Amino acid sequence: MDFYGFYTGKIFDAYRFLGAHPEAEGVTFRTFAPGALRIALIGEFTGWQEWEMHKVYDGNFWECYAKEAKPGMMYKYRIYKQDHSCMDHCDPYGFGMELRPNTASIVRRLAGNASTDLSYAFQDSSWMQKRSDCKDKPLNIYELHFGSFRKPSDAADDWYTYAELADLLIPYLKEYGYNYVELMPLSEHPCDESWGYQNTGFFSPTSRYGTGAELMEFVDKCHLNNIGVILDFVPVHFAVDGYALANYDGTALYEYPHHDVGVSEWGSCNFMHSRGEVRSFLQSAANYWLTEYHMDGIRMDAISRMIYWQGEPARGVNHTAVDFIREMNRGLKELHPTVMLFAEDSTSYPDVTCPVSEGGLGFDYKWDMGWMNDTLDYFRTGPEYRQESYHKLTFSMMYFYNDSFLLPLSHDEVVHGKATIMQKMHGDYDEKFPQARAFYMYMYAHPGKKLNFMGNEFGQLREWDEKRQQDWDILSYPIHDAFHRFMKDLNRLYLKHPAFYEKDYEAEGFRWIDCHQEPRCIYAFQRFAKKERILAVFNFSDQEQKNYKLEITEAKKLTLLLASDSQEYGGVKKYNKTEIILKNGQAVFNLSPYSAVYYKLV
Repeated sequence: MDFYGFYTGKIFDAYRFLGAHPEAEGVTFRTFAPGALRIALIGEFTGWQEWEMHKVYDGNFWECYAKEAKPGMMYKYRIYKQDHSCMDHCDPYGFGMELRPNTASIVRRLAGNASTDLSYAFQDSSWMQKRSDCKDKPLNIYELHFGSFRKPSDAADDWYTYAELADLLIPYLKEYGYNYVELMPLSEHPCDESWGYQNTGFFSPTSRYGTGAELMEFVDKCHLNNIGVILDFVPVHFAVDGYALANYDGTALYEYPHHDVGVSEWGSCNFMHSRGEVRSFLQSAANYWLTEYHMDGIRMDAISRMIYWQGEPARGVNHTAVDFIREMNRGLKELHPTVMLFAEDSTSYPDVTCPVSEGGLGFDYKWDMGWMNDTLDYFRTGPEYRQESYHKLTFSMMYFYNDSFLLPLSHDEVVHGKATIMQKMHGDYDEKFPQARAFYMYMYAHPGKKLNFMGNEFGQLREWDEKRQQDWDILSYPIHDAFHRFMKDLNRLYLKHPAFYEKDYEAEGFRWIDCHQEPRCIYAFQRFAKKERILAVFNFSDQEQKNYKLEITEAKKLTLLLASDSQEYGGVKKYNKTEIILKNGQAVFNLSPYSAVYYKLV
């Protein structure tokens, strides 16, 4: 290991030195604990008796070779503080951990080492060679919580394994038009309710769903079916549990020593990003998931809490954390040019998706939280008041080209009393479905890549609960089944037509045709590709809008692609005629209440 690079926060491969590393015979264990008085290795192979570790290099690193240790065995570090008290810790760089409430690390062999039954040989070279950042390609992401998509039974702790879920999930994604899946954090975590956002094992795939090798198999199967995999990554904070990173060597090794900045709004410990050792730890963890597990992207959580102290602009910019973001992103893109880096960032901080070489933060995409909030607020509003809120739906295009935005409808929008996406639609049960269909057509025609949380696609009405599978039985109701089919057709249409994605981040890819119909709540715009134009027209009022006229240039006719009010989706209209012949460059529409239509210009 480059020790100077480790201390200065420059390296991305600290996990190849630190942690538990199987050899031809036995295992070498190493940990970084400069404040420790002494450290003992305990585990299955020691009979849980103490085996002394000895200092190496500059005395801040500790090492022990255990000939008796083998992959699959449990171990811990018993760390003695300067006051002679001790605490048993899991390995910060451990590649596997026990299922909560147990806390031991597990020796695992990485796939890149000698082949054993604990490693996995990827077969996805074709995918890895052709993948890209999707800037000019479709990116339709299905956000997934691994334990609650489907479950073998109603028992809270009964989950499908990584390998088992692949066989259930992949056919579903392919049929319903999602070409990427985003997995909520899979790093080991003690509390189910944290959903993986408060980690104890940054290099350990959670044992809830099996081994690391099984997760590798899951990713490989996705790639063999042309589905990319994005992983949530949490570089901001970590769990307070005493057996993990908190006060690891008797000192604030990973966290801030001061409570006012050391504790996050979630009660967890904030990483101290000014420390080179912490930077190397986090950079190595991000690189680990991309290298060893072939992840195609990383979505970094709570970036606003890194940009500003405690996430509050009034407290000022945390310049050391911002510098860390830049350097981590720069290094990850050098190592993995075709991976995608996503920022979950609700701030207006500039140049989040600008390259580091040009002064930006170096992300590929930024979640457009403003679009999400404004749009959902609009659809919560009664139709009689939408005239006043009309420009909530036009505002996003005022800033859209400042960054490369992704449109998210994530898990955060369907929990904690916020109601599901379907429930957010104004009105009674029957009114919600036509609005949701029109809403999603607005989302998919709007520039920017797409993300949708599981359950949204069939009109889930119950807020998400990590202990229960999605309410699949709701599809027995015709209105939900019809909505599900509508979303499948919309997704497939998005993947098929370049106008929806080819020029997402070029100004010539979008043009308003009409955005001044405040009294009627009508909107119309065009999307452009090199060889295609698509017209999208929306009526978000509760009244039929008759004889709505649009001037359409450089086209002879309009060919219908999709109509949200079609009877096959539970709508009110039967489309016998699928073409509109333009007369004097003008088209006339009769728009149903709460409806949307796509036409291809020919």
